[in-house]
Amino acid sequence: MGIGIWVLGDQLGLGQAALMTANQDRANPDGANPDQASETGAKPPQPSVLLLESRQHVTQPRIYHYQKLVLIWSAMRHFAAELRAAGWSVTYGRVENFETGLRDWLKAENITELRVMIPSDRPFQRFLEQLDLPCTLVWVANNHFLWSQADFDAWAQGYKQLRMENFYREGRKRFNILLEDSIAGPVPEGGQWNFDKDNRKPPKTGLQPPPPLQFEPDAVTRQVIADIQAEEIPGFGAIEPFGWAVTRGQALQVLENFIQVRLKTFGPYQDAMVVGEDTLWHALLSPYLNLGLLQPSEVIEAVEVAYQRSLNTADALDLASVEGFIRQVLGWREYMQGLYRYLDAEAGESKNSEHSGHYSSHARQAQPYGDRNWFNHTQPLPAFFWTGQTEMNCLKQTLDQTLRTGYAHHIQRLMVLANFALIAGLNPQETENWFHSAFIDAYDWVMQTNVIGMGLFADGGKLSSKPYAASANYIHKMSNYCQSCTYNFKAKTGDRACPFNYFYWDFLARHRDKLKRQGRMNLILGQLDRMEPTVLEEMRSQAAHWHQVHNPAVNPSVIR
Repeated sequence: MGIGIWVLGDQLGLGQAALMTANQDRANPDGANPDQASETGAKPPQPSVLLLESRQHVTQPRIYHYQKLVLIWSAMRHFAAELRAAGWSVTYGRVENFETGLRDWLKAENITELRVMIPSDRPFQRFLEQLDLPCTLVWVANNHFLWSQADFDAWAQGYKQLRMENFYREGRKRFNILLEDSIAGPVPEGGQWNFDKDNRKPPKTGLQPPPPLQFEPDAVTRQVIADIQAEEIPGFGAIEPFGWAVTRGQALQVLENFIQVRLKTFGPYQDAMVVGEDTLWHALLSPYLNLGLLQPSEVIEAVEVAYQRSLNTADALDLASVEGFIRQVLGWREYMQGLYRYLDAEAGESKNSEHSGHYSSHARQAQPYGDRNWFNHTQPLPAFFWTGQTEMNCLKQTLDQTLRTGYAHHIQRLMVLANFALIAGLNPQETENWFHSAFIDAYDWVMQTNVIGMGLFADGGKLSSKPYAASANYIHKMSNYCQSCTYNFKAKTGDRACPFNYFYWDFLARHRDKLKRQGRMNLILGQLDRMEPTVLEEMRSQAAHWHQVHNPAVNPSVIR
């Protein structure tokens, strides 16, 4: 029997589950109880391994940021070399589409059993399930997350209302993270589960964050860049300069750099935004976690071990910084993946929307999570999301760095980009598609829940207890963007009024009845009710006028 393993582009680790099955086969060649001796003693042949670059996948249904495309293809080529060095038989294909490349390989290698680690993204799993392959397709459970889907589902079914904080605390207990012993049993380190209130400092003058650790492109990466340029593959943003890690060894260096150089100051300023500072003290690890170059367990362990070793030293790490980072990985990242699968399964949904592209043709049973639009927002995405050309400095700064690097930190994404899309009434699906194309760490599993649920509240509160909507005052508090902006962050009306202000109050007025039912919005809705009617009317008029003068985005497929 010819066994083949298809390693997908976000599964680039020697310990990924499908590859590990080959080790199990060789340890137990007869399929017998591993404690029993083999009758033949024969070792089965090493399975053939496939990696594929697909032009169609990176251009349809949406384009990729060039930094992301270079990262993935370079990491794949480096991983193929790593597999060959470890003794694997590897076929590496550059094809127009996955189906053709897969079928050609199955035939050439006479594969009768194809093993694939379950993709993190649902659409790709459905694409594979719908292919009439000339072999048996065997799914291997995904081991790139701490929580299995079965365990997440079991946890979620115990709650009427799902909230990340409850999930995070359960994860701390389940995996014994940042706990200390007491007479009553394990308790959280430092006496509390969450130090988020200590991690919201606005930026102060004179902050000097360290530069990010970057790597000079090697011959493999330079060839990837040359291939993309020669083939004129459509994409978003800048392809060079490129400095991301493309191997596990380099990714481990980024992790070590974060622990040694950035972690100590990460917490207090993790929500801050500063002109000219793209990364501040952020870890920059999400692209490598999402590719499988790093595992969440080893990242969390490395940070916790560093914290424990630093205690009672002159360079002791701050627990608030350590807990805040671990919460992002153990809490938010795991929660997004679990919810992504759980919410669709809960509703019996089959994603079949335009933005899910050619992967799915399942009949709808209910509205897919990715298609939800609780506020019925229909405004098109403004062109400046693709070009960065806007006079709103917070958006200009965030979009500029996104175009250059494919990166913006979580508050820039949530409270600048998604906040504007929410209060301006932009279409959720169009906005989510843009997020997919804009960021180096974007995948369906992480973007759908983050954008549709948290950023745009398009799910009506399945994920968040209230919309993350804010006026210019929040951005002024947490950044220095407003100091050099064309608009006045204090003004609600007039030519220099910040659009975030009149859009914010227009949003509250448009959806007052829905928001009132959310409970946590009552205080601000009281301010809305007490507002001078003429002022509110002027703001709503300016909001309508803004949409009239801003054209929809140009076709992103022609942006280079």
